[in-house]
Amino acid sequence: MPIITQSQISTDVDFDKPGVQWGRLAVPYSYNLSGWSQLQIPLATISHGSGPTVLLMAGNHGDEYPGQIAIMKLMRELSADQVSGRLILIPAINMPAAKASTRLSPVDGKNLNRCFPGDAFGSITEMIAHYLTTEIFPLTDAVIDLHTGGRGVFFYPCAHMHLVDDLEQRRKMAQATFAYNTDFAFLYADIAGRGLLPVEAENMGKTVVTTEMGGGEVVPAEVHSVCQAGLRNVLVHLGVLAGEQTTRADLSLPPTRWVQALDANDYVFAPESGLFESLVGLGAEVAAGQPIGAIHFLERPDREPVIIEAHSSSIAIAHRGPTLTNQGDIVFCLAHDVGEETLATFS
Repeated sequence: MPIITQSQISTDVDFDKPGVQWGRLAVPYSYNLSGWSQLQIPLATISHGSGPTVLLMAGNHGDEYPGQIAIMKLMRELSADQVSGRLILIPAINMPAAKASTRLSPVDGKNLNRCFPGDAFGSITEMIAHYLTTEIFPLTDAVIDLHTGGRGVFFYPCAHMHLVDDLEQRRKMAQATFAYNTDFAFLYADIAGRGLLPVEAENMGKTVVTTEMGGGEVVPAEVHSVCQAGLRNVLVHLGVLAGEQTTRADLSLPPTRWVQALDANDYVFAPESGLFESLVGLGAEVAAGQPIGAIHFLERPDREPVIIEAHSSSIAIAHRGPTLTNQGDIVFCLAHDVGEETLATFS
């Protein structure tokens, strides 16, 4: 029997029921060939004993793959006796975008990560955002939203978070981000609008962990490995999954390096359209004034390329994904070491 709430979305999952459940969110949907249809979003719950409730999501943007695969594997592999508390697993929350391999939903053209808190009677994407805001987030203690740079940006694989004002919430988020065991942990700013999923969950006081696991259509095996191993380690850290937390020292790796891009100048945009060439590798240390990229011109091969320089000493944490680039596309994100005063609030 579908469970109907203040949202138009219904589900056949009872979030209070112990054990393993597989089900769907059913979003009312009509199109030219069907007035009565459902957009179906698979999900699972795994509940056992007492402990926190953790929501795992990927596919917020459909062209971001490692998290979708990591969550599907957990859905198949985990049993109830491995869990203390409750896991809610949604591998492709923006199902239309995931099936189309697009950032925006092909149904309504909207970016789910700019639609929060959503609208119960809005478009498909707005209804999904509203359901998460009103029905799922209130159940949770922690929200993990797995991303990559999609087809547009390639990131050095990292866990990241916002620098929230509440110091206890910040500490919990930093410790969970740290548990992902990535080479870099990244503090980022919102430069492309409001209505983000992580911000909505943060405003409710949740422990929120997000990632940028590379980008593009090709996902190397090592990125899948970092995404999957890190996700399990975070769940152990949060106390919802059985096991012993692994540190980078256990893995014979140097400590995670905390970096940040909180200034608008850290986000570098293409001054002209053309073919983008990166002149530095991801994770590279660059100096102020150093050439880091070039824009070449197909229609004017005789013209010298426009050279993009680093505005300050920094780390190239991300660069443009596709070579073909339009004026105004982001071509680099430059990060800086987090100061000791901020680091002191993480522990």
